[in-house]
Amino acid sequence: MINSEPQFQTQEENRKALGAFLRNRRESLEPQHLGLPPAGRRRTAGLRREEVAMLADIGVTWYTWLEQGRDIRPSARTINAIADVLQCSPAETRHLFLLSGLVPEETAEAKACESVSPEARCLLDALMPQPACLQMPNFDLVGYNRSFCHLVGVDLDLLAPEDRNCIYLWLTSTTWRGRHVCTEDIVLQNFVAYFRAGMVEHRGESRWEALLTRFFAASPEFEMLWHQLHDVGTIENRRKTFVHPRLGQFSLQQMYWYSAPRNGARLLVYLPVDEAGERALASLAQEIVL
Repeated sequence: MINSEPQFQTQEENRKALGAFLRNRRESLEPQHLGLPPAGRRRTAGLRREEVAMLADIGVTWYTWLEQGRDIRPSARTINAIADVLQCSPAETRHLFLLSGLVPEETAEAKACESVSPEARCLLDALMPQPACLQMPNFDLVGYNRSFCHLVGVDLDLLAPEDRNCIYLWLTSTTWRGRHVCTEDIVLQNFVAYFRAGMVEHRGESRWEALLTRFFAASPEFEMLWHQLHDVGTIENRRKTFVHPRLGQFSLQQMYWYSAPRNGARLLVYLPVDEAGERALASLAQEIVL
C-alpha cells in the first residue's frame, strides 16, 4: 500500500526510495509465477535482477543502477515495462512514475471515475431534497441530482459534458454565478489556488490542460490571477449563501465526502443550517415534483 506521495522529497531521496521499492517488489515475486523455470537454490528470495531486466527488455546494468539509486533518467516506456514485470498495481505504477520524476499516465481506473456509476446515481437520488453532486478533482461535474440543478439555476443535462465544470460555469454562466451570494473576486482567487494545487498532482493530463486553456479564454481576469498569484489551496466545508428568484436568500452548509481512491470523485452535499434553509429545500423539492 502506498501511504504518501513523494512530491516533497529531494531527487536523491526519490532515487533511493525508487531503488528500495523496486528491490522490495522484485524480492516478493516467485520466478515460477512469471513463467520462469526453477533455477535451483537462490541466495535471496524472489527474482534476480537479470531476470527482471530480461522480462522488461532492458539492460541488466541499467536496471541495477535504478535499484542502486543512480542518477539516471528512465523513460515512461521503461518504467511501464518494469511495473508490468513486477506486477505493480495502478497505485504502485503511479508511485514508480512519481519517484522517477515522470508524469503519471492516466489509468483506466482514473478515466472510469469520469462517469457516474449506477450506485453513485442511486446515492445522489436518495439524497433528495438535499442538493448533491459528484465532482472530480478538476471540478468537472460527473453526477448531480435535480435539487442541485434547481439550486444553481442551470439544467446541467442540457450542457455538453465538457461544459459541466464548476469553475467554467462560474466564469461563463451569469445564472450560475448570480445564484451565489459572495465576493466574486475572492471566489475567483480561490478557484485559481484550488486548480493550481490540483495541477501539481495531475500535471501533463490532457483534461487539466484543456480546462486551463478554456478558463483563460473565458476570463482574462482568471488568466491574470493565474500568472500573478502563486497561492495553492484545498477545498473546505463552508457555509454558502444562495439567492433564488422565488425563494429569496438562504444559507446551506457544504459537506464534502471523498470516494476511493482519495484522488477520485468527491461527493458534495448541501445541508440546511436553519429553518429558512429547510423551507427553501422543501420548496425546491416541490418544484421538481411539479
